[in-house]
Amino acid sequence: MLAKVKVLLFVRKKDREDVIEYLAVNQYSGGVTMNKLNVCVIGVGGVGGYFGGKLAHAFSSNSDPSVDVFFLARGKHLEAITKNGLIVKSPELGTITCKPTLATDRISELPQIDFFLIAVKGYDLMEAATSMANHLKGNTMILAPLNGADIRERLRIKIHTGRIFPSCVYISSYIEEPGVVQTGKPGKIIFGRDPAHPDDVPNELFKLFQKSSIDYEWKGDANPAIWEKYIFIASFSLISAYSNRTLDEILEEPSLKKEVIGIMNEIHSIALKKKIQLPGGIVDLSLKRATMFPPGTQTSLQRDISQKKGKSELELFGGTILHLGKEMGIPTPTTRKICLELERI
Repeated sequence: MLAKVKVLLFVRKKDREDVIEYLAVNQYSGGVTMNKLNVCVIGVGGVGGYFGGKLAHAFSSNSDPSVDVFFLARGKHLEAITKNGLIVKSPELGTITCKPTLATDRISELPQIDFFLIAVKGYDLMEAATSMANHLKGNTMILAPLNGADIRERLRIKIHTGRIFPSCVYISSYIEEPGVVQTGKPGKIIFGRDPAHPDDVPNELFKLFQKSSIDYEWKGDANPAIWEKYIFIASFSLISAYSNRTLDEILEEPSLKKEVIGIMNEIHSIALKKKIQLPGGIVDLSLKRATMFPPGTQTSLQRDISQKKGKSELELFGGTILHLGKEMGIPTPTTRKICLELERI
């Protein structure tokens, strides 16, 4: 039986907040731990399941108790994770079982968090941001590698503390069945400095990723990488959803390919106005990237709209282009036309 120990700290008033943050009572280990890192993955789908699974597998209570990993999930997926752990299948890992400290659908059950990985769909982003409010510290690290170009700016509407590192991710993964995530090649996170805290370098996050064998790339400015991905994914997502055609079919149809190029040029013009430097020949590079996907590849926006799911990331793609185009004085006629058509579907 553990004895109760009362520790009295006499500190100056101005230092009290720092001391409180430094000492944390860990309700899950049953004692007081120093500098224990609390990690929360919001959304344990393809992206969150892969990276969150690696974190949980590396820091399970049996191997390394210095980090607690929490999953926020829901429905049958949560039920399966709670019962059996999260199963991650990939050529890189084989099949591994990943058991977080706690998997729940109620963020109120969690302590204050040192690192949030937000891996929800764009339409759930603001709800996730709102839910985090009571679990943030002044130095909480936040990554939200969604498919948008302005994710950090959206989060700052709701989140006024912590460090939000602009980021994007390259990965092919999906939920195979409740409790099981299937991935292809190893995923990679690219992230950079928070403009609100330009001198902060998250060395603690680097160490966390290294211990979890998570591939990452730190850049002083992550915006070029984010926009390079965005110019590809936004244009093909909009045209695939509009035409209900796969990537290879779009490239083979001259009229659809022309529409893709039109949207890419509009995004490129916005990026240049924002002084974001993209690689030379970015449109041709993006078209070439599409040829690397297997025949029959659909986008998630295409699936969501064709299956009439009710929610989609249309606003994250088309809405962002239209809003930024208006703000920057850049005409966006192709995007506007496609969005109007999609709104009628």
